[in-house]
Amino acid sequence: MDPVFRALSDPHRRLLLDRLMATSGQSLRELCAGLDMTRQSVSKHLAVLEEANLITVLRRGREKLHFLNAAPIAEIADRWISRYHERQVLALTDLKHALETSMDKPDFVYTTYIKTTPDRLWQALTDPAFTERYWGCRFISDWRKGSTYALEQGGIRVEDGEMRILEANPPRRLSYTWHTFSPEWIAAVGRPHFTEDELARMVAEPRSKVTFEIEAPADDEFVKLTVVHSDLEPGGVIISGISEGWPRVLAGLKTLVESDAYPAVTADA
Repeated sequence: MDPVFRALSDPHRRLLLDRLMATSGQSLRELCAGLDMTRQSVSKHLAVLEEANLITVLRRGREKLHFLNAAPIAEIADRWISRYHERQVLALTDLKHALETSMDKPDFVYTTYIKTTPDRLWQALTDPAFTERYWGCRFISDWRKGSTYALEQGGIRVEDGEMRILEANPPRRLSYTWHTFSPEWIAAVGRPHFTEDELARMVAEPRSKVTFEIEAPADDEFVKLTVVHSDLEPGGVIISGISEGWPRVLAGLKTLVESDAYPAVTADA
């Protein structure tokens, strides 16, 4: 956590994080606008923030877009805050509100580092015996590009022709369309968490997609996992739900894969 605290110690870097909190997915040019800093200085501060994993950089065409990554701060909160005053702190920071209302480029980007190998992480993302352990649902597919997948959760099974694998390059990259909000899913899973109006809006929103990018730096025991949830409706219900849900899911994934219990699970796909 030392790199995180060092990165946060500088007021200029905190300002850049504040700007990314307000509008995530900004280019260097956009971040420099209106700042009393040179482009070179902003680039150096961004490099420090990226090294501390406080931002994630994705290339879109010729531009590099910078996204706030709340994972390291969430880990700090989990270590020292959540056991005591988690609800009060969440109410004060209101991170969820900022993610829902201020993101004009509605991609949810989250990066974490997991002590494992790319192959083991790929298995954890695709084997229903593992996904059930940290996600609470089983993802069932042959995980080939163009194939469909099914989701089993809360005693129901969701599947249709639109739930497809868009890209599968094990163990480096996986992408699929988000699941369908079927009447069965709404009845078994959705109603405890969303109002009837929110459920209706969720069903009407365009289908989104999620992409997992797995990187294994040379001579490093940690694997970098970046999750990009894209094609989201600005200000929609789905981005509201995933901004709260993805951090919990990925925290569970990290805990499972790094635990001694992980190798003991037998695949039963």
